[in-house]
Amino acid sequence: MTTNPTPPDDPTALGDRALENLSFIRNTMERATSFTGVPGWGGVVMGCTALVATAVAARTTAPQDWLRVWLVEGVVAFLIGAWSLGRKSRRLQGTAFTRPARQFFLSFAPPVLAGALLTAVLWQAGQAQLLPGTWLLLYGTGVVTGGAFSVGAVPLMGVVLIVIGAVALSWPAWGAAGLAVGFGAVQIAFGLYIAWRHGG
Repeated sequence: MTTNPTPPDDPTALGDRALENLSFIRNTMERATSFTGVPGWGGVVMGCTALVATAVAARTTAPQDWLRVWLVEGVVAFLIGAWSLGRKSRRLQGTAFTRPARQFFLSFAPPVLAGALLTAVLWQAGQAQLLPGTWLLLYGTGVVTGGAFSVGAVPLMGVVLIVIGAVALSWPAWGAAGLAVGFGAVQIAFGLYIAWRHGG
């Protein structure tokens, strides 16, 4: 008595399943090695607060008041970014303290800390007109270095900020416009893209 051999699986179906498995493996590896917790909507809100700060700062008459406006904006933006980043990271990866997240922060922090130090130095030296370009350059540098552990749009945003910062340093009279474009429009544009492409 002979039995019919089991027919082999459809090669097309096997190929489709293999492609699905490879896609799953690739996405899993990307999530493990890239910090996808960068918050798109948080970036949009940070950009909006920067535009508000630009408008408020433009109405000030004393340099000290102008500086206060932007220091407050820096603190507000930091709190918005930290909260939204932690919220998105926990939603996507269960924790805000993954290895890529730590790498992002360790790479992002030094240029930002250097910016804080240079703010005090330039202010004391009476070179406040150089602050907008300096802030944009160093923030952009932090975004590029931190973005090496994130999705591709993040380091690209950093490069754009560096270019705007270089322009603002070369032509200090454009500093206020540079802050509005860099911290405002650029953050909003890239935030919307990240929210659309990478969720939240």
